[in-house]
Amino acid sequence: MKDEGCWVSCLELELANKRESVPVSVVIPCYRAASTIVRALNSVAAQSQIPYEVIVVDDASDDDTCKILRGLVKEYGESWLKVFFLEKNRGPAAARNYGWEQASQSWIAFLDADDTWHIDKLALQLKIMESHPEFALSGHLCGDPRTSASASGLPPRFRVSECSLSGLLYSNCLRTPTVMLRRDITLRFPEEQRYGEDYHLWLSFLGAGGRAAFLDLPLAATHKPAFGVSGQSAALWSMEKGELTALFAIWRKGYISLPKIAGAGGWSLLKFIRRLLITRFR
Repeated sequence: MKDEGCWVSCLELELANKRESVPVSVVIPCYRAASTIVRALNSVAAQSQIPYEVIVVDDASDDDTCKILRGLVKEYGESWLKVFFLEKNRGPAAARNYGWEQASQSWIAFLDADDTWHIDKLALQLKIMESHPEFALSGHLCGDPRTSASASGLPPRFRVSECSLSGLLYSNCLRTPTVMLRRDITLRFPEEQRYGEDYHLWLSFLGAGGRAAFLDLPLAATHKPAFGVSGQSAALWSMEKGELTALFAIWRKGYISLPKIAGAGGWSLLKFIRRLLITRFR
């Protein structure tokens, strides 16, 4: 596949073989997700090609999440839905890494407890990955639920292109709820970071010579509340600081030059200021 990408027809991917099990382990970290985990899991169970297993890692929730998860295990069966309860809150990176280690299948797809997938997400993405073994990781568009996961259909064709390190520096297109990767990748999420840990991993992967594909197709929807409510500016800054920490760590590894890190860092701060202004006056 050339860097400029190629167009793929949805019809060519032969999605007619519905409800077939595929060699994918789905990893879902959750913390205080009592109001969202059922919706997220329903979107996985509704897949046109169902994953071999779903691994939910509860990061020491102190609400009704644990109770709801135990009920879901009874509903779906413990052979398909495998739930692990961490005794201490260690952050999303540790929860994802724990689920990663428990996974048994060749491919891992990540989903956040407050997001959902389009019904054909796994079928389409896995077909692309198996057709292009040069890629060990891929992502796709993630948008508003009104325009993506709730849509009844998909465009007749979509574009598949290669993610570059430079492109990722200025456009964080690899959103975690969209990522599918080979289980045998040796890198892991940095557990010392609670924000920007996923961005750190994707940058490290590309910086170390890994190759990633991007599907220009909305196969996931984010239901996270918009920033702007009381107290959320601090969380917004924490997210931005996490990205800057990831950028600095990648620069120290020698993957990017000083001018590039300066440009990417400046761009990151400008995005933060823009988001802060928008949410302050929303």
